[in-house]
Amino acid sequence: MNRLALFDCDGTLVDSQASICLAMEHCFIGQKLEPPAREAIRRIVGLSLVEAIARLHPEADDAFHRVMAEDYKRAYFMLRTEGKIEDEPLYDGIAQAIDTLDANGWVLGVATGKSDRGLLRVLDAHSLRHRFVTLQTADRHPSKPHPSMIETAMAEAGAAPETTVMIGDTSFDMAMAVNAGAHALGVAWGYHTSHDLIAAGAARVADHASALPGHLEAL
Repeated sequence: MNRLALFDCDGTLVDSQASICLAMEHCFIGQKLEPPAREAIRRIVGLSLVEAIARLHPEADDAFHRVMAEDYKRAYFMLRTEGKIEDEPLYDGIAQAIDTLDANGWVLGVATGKSDRGLLRVLDAHSLRHRFVTLQTADRHPSKPHPSMIETAMAEAGAAPETTVMIGDTSFDMAMAVNAGAHALGVAWGYHTSHDLIAAGAARVADHASALPGHLEAL
C-alpha cells in the first residue's frame, strides 16, 4: 500500500483567512445582516460552504443558507475581480515540506472544503497542482468531518487507513481522519488551537511546516 499524506488547504497549505473573512462579511451585509466576528468566521474555515454559513447564521433555514452560499461565491468573485483580495500565500516551509515528502516516497493529496475551481486556482498560483495525485473538494463530498473525502483519496492513491495521514489545522480535519480510520496530524499555524486539534483526535501537532516530514515518519 502507498503512504498517503493528505493536506487540507485553507489554514494548512495557504493562509486564506483575509479573503474568506472579507467575502463572508460582504455576503452577510448583502442580506442586511450583521457580519459575524472574524474569529467566528475563522472557526468555520474548512467546512463546506453551506454548513459553514449554517453555523454562522443558525436562525435561518437550509434554503436561505444555500442562497447565502451563492451570495458568498459572487462576493468572492467580485472582490477578486476588483483586486480587493489577492492569491493566498503559502505558509512558510510548505513548499520545502512537499519536496521532502515527495522525495521520501509519500503520495500527496488534498482534501478541502473549497470548490474544485477554488482549489485549482490556489494550486496553480503556486505551481503545485502536479504534486498531488488526488484532489478532493466540497463539490463531490459531504462536509467534513464526514470521511468521504479521505475514503475516496485512499482509493485513488492506492493507500489504506493505516498508511494515510490527514494533515490539517482544524478539528474538522482531525475528526474526519478519525472517522476514516486514518492518522490525524494537526498543524499549529492555522485557525484552530492545538488543544482543539488534540481534543478532536490529533496524534501530534506540528509547530512549523519543516517539522511535518519528521512527524509523518513517526506516526
